[in-house]
Amino acid sequence: MKLDRRSLLGLFGAGAATGACATAPALVQGRPAFLHGVASGDPDRHSAVFWTRVTPADPASGDIPVTLEVSRDAEFRDVVRRSSGLSARAERDFTVKHDLDGQGLEPGQEYFYRFTAADVVSPVGRVRTLPEGATPQVAMAVVSCQLYPGGLFNAYDAIARLERLDAVVHLGDYIYEYGAEPDDYGMVNGARLNRTPQPPHEIVSLADYRTRHAQYKSDPDLQAAHARAAFICVWDDHEVTNDTWASGAENHQPATEGDFAVRKAAALRAYYEWMPIREPRAGGLKEAINRSFHFGDLASLIMVETRLLARNEQLDFADMPRTAAGAPDVAAFEALRNAADRDLLGDEQRRWIGGELAASKAAGRPWQILGNQVVMARVKGPDVERMVPAAQIAQLMASLPEDVRPRIQGALQLFKLGLPFNLDSWDGYPAGRERLYQTFKTAGVEPIVLAGDSHAFWVNELKDAAGERRAVEFGTSAISSPSPGDAVAGLPLGQALAAASDEVVFCDQASKGFVLLTLTPERATAELWAVSTITAKPYTASVVKRFSVNSAERRLTEV
Repeated sequence: MKLDRRSLLGLFGAGAATGACATAPALVQGRPAFLHGVASGDPDRHSAVFWTRVTPADPASGDIPVTLEVSRDAEFRDVVRRSSGLSARAERDFTVKHDLDGQGLEPGQEYFYRFTAADVVSPVGRVRTLPEGATPQVAMAVVSCQLYPGGLFNAYDAIARLERLDAVVHLGDYIYEYGAEPDDYGMVNGARLNRTPQPPHEIVSLADYRTRHAQYKSDPDLQAAHARAAFICVWDDHEVTNDTWASGAENHQPATEGDFAVRKAAALRAYYEWMPIREPRAGGLKEAINRSFHFGDLASLIMVETRLLARNEQLDFADMPRTAAGAPDVAAFEALRNAADRDLLGDEQRRWIGGELAASKAAGRPWQILGNQVVMARVKGPDVERMVPAAQIAQLMASLPEDVRPRIQGALQLFKLGLPFNLDSWDGYPAGRERLYQTFKTAGVEPIVLAGDSHAFWVNELKDAAGERRAVEFGTSAISSPSPGDAVAGLPLGQALAAASDEVVFCDQASKGFVLLTLTPERATAELWAVSTITAKPYTASVVKRFSVNSAERRLTEV
């Protein structure tokens, strides 16, 4: 197995990733076409955002008139809303996004929708509005990290086939920014599967980001999932570039890639054009993607932003301070990591979260769900020498690229000292995490925290610095992005992480898939769904583990 440098470095606090797409069918007889499917998002009780992209026969021909129809039936015999006068405009890359403005649809009902342009009809999508009042059940698929060259999106096909699905919660890394060089992230699979990123270089400009989004939306499995249910999305870092923080990014070099603010603005503009998400409110920050959704009397889903609003720059083990004798100065590093000003959310967003949590509890909803991008649990780096024979470790080290090997060896030694596994997660911001836990405590709730980014499945019991339980966390694996466990397949990494960390109940570093979270008034059940392969079809999908939390005691059990 060829080991990927970005995967290996990401294992120890650096980061990773890329994108691409299928060849589009030719336009027919000079007519426009719907090559990127349809999508809905941000549902409420009476509406949703409806999205498509019209590919013009001639991009220079001007705006394209578009009509949206919403029906109670898939044959469109019972159309309840018809919105004409829409336009696919060049200034928005011929994307169309329409919100019914909270009118016309009934709460808790499934509808079908389609678009037409010049008598060409789009594929049909399905959307369920948010329920009102008594709600016996809600089912959400939780996804993250879809690297196009990394493999096939089989998990999205599995999601599209689910019998009951209210929404898909996407926790970020919808696209990746890297190029198509042989050693770029994911290109080992990408070259073999003919899934090469377009454009074939790292994306920086508005045209680049638009092209990359178009590639991803051309994938038939992703199109099927979008057509199956509304998506509720937040970004993570790769929608802009790897390891972003409020004013910069690890994978941005101003000398060759220009002003980071310009790149970020281009990335966000393309994101809002190509994603079924409501536009920023007038006068609001484009970065303020945090928002909430209420499922009747059952649950509140609170989506947070942890990258662009308030995040401090990530720490890196490569910057470990040294003592006068040249040894790692762990005390000095821990002082940096535990600095009081380190944060992911910021005071304003944290106050908003507290208000949403308190209001949800006051409304009598038993479940508060936090749609959060990165793993929140305390996860110690594992002492693999206690679990793996020395000869096996030596063999693994010998297989690593020479420029990576010293860093991995150094990190394994640091892990013996009790340092965290991943500094790009909440473990890199412990003071901010404690402030958030205080927010949970003040609101009087123990929420369910969802996490993406890690490319692994997690089941965690979250505790504050005093050891008090504050939440349960379910982390979803990737759709197709490689995990640290893939890079060091000879090590039982998931088991080692669970053994080293008091808060980690279960970790699977090998499977690819999604979490299906089903809520009832009495119980929340998380099924960790994995696909058998991401490099071929057909595939099979199965449940790796199933855990539940009861609403009365918040007790986590495997079922």
